[in-house]
Amino acid sequence: MTNPRVRKVADRIQVIVAEMLERRIKDPRLGFVTITDVRVSGDTQQATVFYTVFGEQAEMAGTAAALESAKGLIRSEVGKQLGMRHVPTLEFVHDALPENARHLDEVLARARESDAAVAANRERATYAGEPDPYRKPREPEPAPESGAEPASESAPGSGPADGGE
Repeated sequence: MTNPRVRKVADRIQVIVAEMLERRIKDPRLGFVTITDVRVSGDTQQATVFYTVFGEQAEMAGTAAALESAKGLIRSEVGKQLGMRHVPTLEFVHDALPENARHLDEVLARARESDAAVAANRERATYAGEPDPYRKPREPEPAPESGAEPASESAPGSGPADGGE
């Protein structure tokens, strides 16, 4: 639908179908219907009307049957209001977008719960090893006291290595 004319035709069909369902179609099987989108082929010969129904499966099935039975009336009104030589054929398709959005919301809610559980576990978790796992430089050994001689060194000339005795 890159053609602006096709886009305008689709928008106009959406408005016409919505008004028809609201004002002229009095089928008791018709539930609370919302026309979400209309897609028209490039040659404007086919139009796919996407709709959603508020309610249960039985209401959705009843609405689908009501739309199929009113398809001819809706198409003739679309032809009158559009003023086109060839009126596009209408195909009504239940839009699965709300169900997909609901499913994604449920998945995101489960992910948030999982993240909250992980965060709670992280708060009370401790390190597997020491609290500070990094190596530290060696601390120098304390220097000997100033009054005492170191035990490893001996005075020069007093040992057997000097040849004294």
